[in-house]
Amino acid sequence: MIIEFRCEREYARRWMDRETLTIDDRDVPVQIAWATTAQPRPAGLDALFELERVVLHKGQSSGADKLKRIQPQDHTGTADVIVDFTGGARDPNNSAPLYLRPLFNGVAGENAALAAILAGDLPVIDIVNDVDGSVLDRGHPSGEIAAGLSGGLETVMARTLTMVAAILSGRPRIVPQLARPAGNGPRRNAVGYVVRGLAVSIAKEIYRLCCYAPHWHVGWRFNEGAGVWQTGDLSGPSWNVLGDPGNHFYADPFPITWQGRTFVFFEDLDHRVGKGIISAIEFGDNGPVGEVVPVLEEPWHLSYPFLIEDDGELWMIPESSIHKDVALYKCVRFPDKWERHATLLSGIELADVTITRHNGLHYLFGAWRDGTGGYSDSLAIYYAEHFNGPWLPHASNPVLIDRASTRPAGNFVTINDKLWRPVQNCADGYGAALALAEVLELSPTTFRQIVRHSLNPGPLWPGRKLHTLNRCGRLEVIDGSHVEPKTRALASKLPLAAPSRRTSPSSAL
Repeated sequence: MIIEFRCEREYARRWMDRETLTIDDRDVPVQIAWATTAQPRPAGLDALFELERVVLHKGQSSGADKLKRIQPQDHTGTADVIVDFTGGARDPNNSAPLYLRPLFNGVAGENAALAAILAGDLPVIDIVNDVDGSVLDRGHPSGEIAAGLSGGLETVMARTLTMVAAILSGRPRIVPQLARPAGNGPRRNAVGYVVRGLAVSIAKEIYRLCCYAPHWHVGWRFNEGAGVWQTGDLSGPSWNVLGDPGNHFYADPFPITWQGRTFVFFEDLDHRVGKGIISAIEFGDNGPVGEVVPVLEEPWHLSYPFLIEDDGELWMIPESSIHKDVALYKCVRFPDKWERHATLLSGIELADVTITRHNGLHYLFGAWRDGTGGYSDSLAIYYAEHFNGPWLPHASNPVLIDRASTRPAGNFVTINDKLWRPVQNCADGYGAALALAEVLELSPTTFRQIVRHSLNPGPLWPGRKLHTLNRCGRLEVIDGSHVEPKTRALASKLPLAAPSRRTSPSSAL
């Protein structure tokens, strides 16, 4: 197979400077056909991108940077596939068997992507067959790394290539119904957009000098009746906050009762080190008892301690996507001694792995990333007959690209014979809100879900974020973020100012 990218010479960018496209671990040859520019870009765009590179990206290059030199392309033959990134008309004399065109909020070309970003959001991406207009794939990228106008463009194009590679892999695509961003109002002036972005970036740097950011905390409550899954909101008994020392944050709570004792396991990140470990605290009839206990640490970052019982044993799959594997740990002494037992998947960047059993098979869900773009928009599923594997990929991986309903946010639950999963809604940023999705179809070849409820932080759960939900018996747990001045951590070192590591009411936030 030979792939031809059709790109505009005048606006050649670093992401176009490639000889191959990776498809299912194979490097497929890519040739570039340079076309004339269909529409001019915003005035001074290259100068603005350079300003962002210096200030926002700390001098690092990005895929949105303009190519300094355009190497002549040695076409090795007639292309089997053309991917047209321009806004111009298709060449009617082209005889390629497949002609793909990315659309950004329904419009072709880089200008359409820039217009969406300038209007305040990343666009919905459609990959269409330009011959008959059929939509072959659709996705909505997340913007965790989309700093500024150039970062937004780089993120959009990175996920566009993800979708193109998925189509060309031959795997069947599941095309979701995704609404285009409602916030795409009048397009802002590019200069004003960039200047405002730089000002926000400087303000964030000042904020980080004074506060730990982000600072997550765990919320808990005892609930004798209907919980979040039944009500679809955060109403009910008031939430309490698990106290932390200030220079650590707690996130991703997973409660479990084992050997007659109930513990909540969670990510414990030391701000001073920037690396997470897994810790736990015991819960009694009235709340937390004892101290926070470290239970698992590796040289790399760990978070999201998914717990599962199988064959009379307790297992943990902490997130270790930075290590590019999915590791299984066995509990050899509860709660504080765990041994690495197996590697379920390797060479893969898969975050927040969560497993459920459905119709006789185990299914493993995770937020997948191919090394570029956002971290929370692509869902990969694997299945196995046995918990220890071997795990096989779903026929349509990635089965979904949608920042609002992809990334796992806790355990699956079954209610009235219906399977549900909590998901992170990252439309307004990473971990901004939760959603409760009903899984309508799930098999090795199918997947379909629908979001039934959305949960946002507010009066019932103060703070700016909300991104994990779990329950064990009458104990419900969530997490979120809030402002954490560094002065509290300093004050904790004074003899009479040591904070409790037990609990504090949410009203104290």
